[in-house]
Amino acid sequence: MTSDAQHAAAEGEPGNVVTGEAQDLVGQASLWGNAWKKLRRSAFFWFGAVITLVLVLMAVVPQLFARGIDPRDCTLTNTRLKPSAEHWFGTDLQGCDYYANVIYGARISLTIGLLAVIGVLVVGVLIGALAGYFGGFLDSLLARFTDIFFGIPLLLGALVLLTVTSERTVVTVALALVAFGWMTAMRLVRSSVITIKQSEYVQAAQALGASTYRILVRHILPNALAPVLVYATIAVGTFIAAEATLSYLGIGLQLPAISWGLQINLGQNYISTSPHLVLFPAGFLSVTVLAFILMGDALRDALDPKRS
Repeated sequence: MTSDAQHAAAEGEPGNVVTGEAQDLVGQASLWGNAWKKLRRSAFFWFGAVITLVLVLMAVVPQLFARGIDPRDCTLTNTRLKPSAEHWFGTDLQGCDYYANVIYGARISLTIGLLAVIGVLVVGVLIGALAGYFGGFLDSLLARFTDIFFGIPLLLGALVLLTVTSERTVVTVALALVAFGWMTAMRLVRSSVITIKQSEYVQAAQALGASTYRILVRHILPNALAPVLVYATIAVGTFIAAEATLSYLGIGLQLPAISWGLQINLGQNYISTSPHLVLFPAGFLSVTVLAFILMGDALRDALDPKRS
């Protein structure tokens, strides 16, 4: 590097920003490239990914898995039949094919999980980025605001909110989970932003008068999202389980919606005589939550530079 270039870099001229951006991009590429190499060798990641892919296909095109059976085609004389060659998972209280119902239940459960995570990321990333970047009074105010919500358990808060809701749909249940589930994402983003904003390339961009929006979007958030993505992957399973719990308690979705939580709720009174009404939706729910947790754990390990 020539003396003029060195002087430009030291004074924070555009050349220094370009170098910082280039180093930033190289660092991101290296981080995600190394992470992918580790993920490809992770049996847990592939197990979770394959299960998730199957579940997504079930949610998008349930007809491929339901053998062409309409889950709402019911015959009351066939109520609570045991599993057989004709009805693989038996029938439910209304005489509907239970296998088709469980398959179609994946759509609502996954939809609520994904909607809740998207909402949590939007709220958590926005508040965390503002608190971490500006600091000072705004940081203290947003941190205390977050602490208030941290004091309310997710299920309890969602239960109270849904109790006063006239109509409990997929959107309202997802919003209730978002309202009391965004705090962890906020804390993760805030701590990452506080660390990253001290970087040389960020300080150089500030010295050159770059806008706050550009600094946050181009320089800080791309490097701050890694821990949040790990949390989001695990949180999908957490929110799916939370929706099932709310529906099981009778506070979540309402009939005629089809979800695993509702199926478990309706079948709990018959578990001694018709255990299939609980075991099959509970099994699908457990495998779904496990798949997302395994992918989240694998992603966390892959993004951890301390692990080989």
